[in-house]
Amino acid sequence: MKIKQFTKPILLASIFCLFFIMSGWAQVGSETKPSPPATATGTISDANITINYSSPGVKDRIIWGQLVPFEKVWRAGANEATTFQTDKDIMVEGKKLPAGIYSFFIIPKEKNNWVAIFNSEAKQWGAYKYDASKDVLRVDVSPQNSEKMYERLTYEVTPSKTIMYWANLALPISMK
Repeated sequence: MKIKQFTKPILLASIFCLFFIMSGWAQVGSETKPSPPATATGTISDANITINYSSPGVKDRIIWGQLVPFEKVWRAGANEATTFQTDKDIMVEGKKLPAGIYSFFIIPKEKNNWVAIFNSEAKQWGAYKYDASKDVLRVDVSPQNSEKMYERLTYEVTPSKTIMYWANLALPISMK
């Protein structure tokens, strides 16, 4: 009889331990994603800006012109298309962008200014079904060499611009 009294607590303790082990495995898996989700937020004028993206790594690859081809629409991140949200109208490179949530694309170019695109279809996977007829705004932007090497794609929102960094490149986009 005494053995049965200890069986129930041992069983419960075993289930409890198994739960913690499994939750630990789930956390380890989420930290090792090749392109983890990331968010950049900030304020430009009075507008709250949020950029949601997946952050791929360089991983000893040539990014511009190879992994991300020149002259083709790129989702400006990995996995789902990057989204750009503003809660108020803003000016992007001198052109009006109404408040809203947009998918954000870039067309990298080998020699000229790049094109930043704000598209009204915010929820889409990559750029596979990109539809230019849904573009709300296109602006030319000038890529620059970054001061440091960025292993992971990173966005930053400052009081006057958003900046995309990846590898040895910075892509500032003027906003107010």
